[in-house]
Formats: sequence, structure tokens, C-alpha cells
Amino acid sequence: MSDYKVVLEAAWVVKDVESVDDAMSVAISEAGKRLNPKMDYVEVSVGSTFCPFCGEPFDSVFVVANTGIVGLLLEMKVFNAESKEHAERISKKEIGKALKDVPLKVLEISELGSEEKKSH
Repeated sequence: MSDYKVVLEAAWVVKDVESVDDAMSVAISEAGKRLNPKMDYVEVSVGSTFCPFCGEPFDSVFVVANTGIVGLLLEMKVFNAESKEHAERISKKEIGKALKDVPLKVLEISELGSEEKKSH
């Protein structure tokens, strides 16, 4: 059995926002409310997208007509999983229960090193 860090990407839609900053704040707040207090071990942040022209990263947020879509990153440590695929299933099941109807995509699965395990 191994321990893994799983990073999922979520597409979060927010309505009635005036700016990109508002959209990011509302998305993080709403996701946090749905995950807490039971799943306070899931870290929530705004993801990055790379510009197709210059290759520079920018926040994964787009606002049109006071409606925004925010790409959130949801990071979770999974302990005692049989494989990477098992860790993926566990994280998607746990996070998916709390965030019903939110599209999720696995971005990264990595085995935890001894230093990362200590921060549990």
C-alpha cells in the first residue's frame, strides 16, 4: 500500500460577479463551504492556464455577462491506496460526493515522499 497526492481540476460556474477577482473569491468560498467541515483536508486553489501564444501562465478564470467559470484545483492526500488508479477512484469518490454536478478531471497523481507523509 502506498500514499499519494491527487490533484483534481474542477470547473466551477459562478453567477452575478463583476470581475475576475470576484469570480475567484466566490468559487473558492462556495467550494470550501461544500467541502468543510468534513473534508477540510482538501486544499482548494485557482488553477493556471497557459497562453497558447506566449506560453505564460494566467489564472483559469473567464467572466462574460457577469457569469464566470473558474478552474479550481482540489488537492488531496490519499493514504494506503493499492495503486495510482485506486487513489484516483478514492479522491474522485470523496470529492465528487461533496461537489455533486461539478465536472472533475485528474491532473496529477504522485506518490508521497517521506517528508510529505510527515505533514499529514
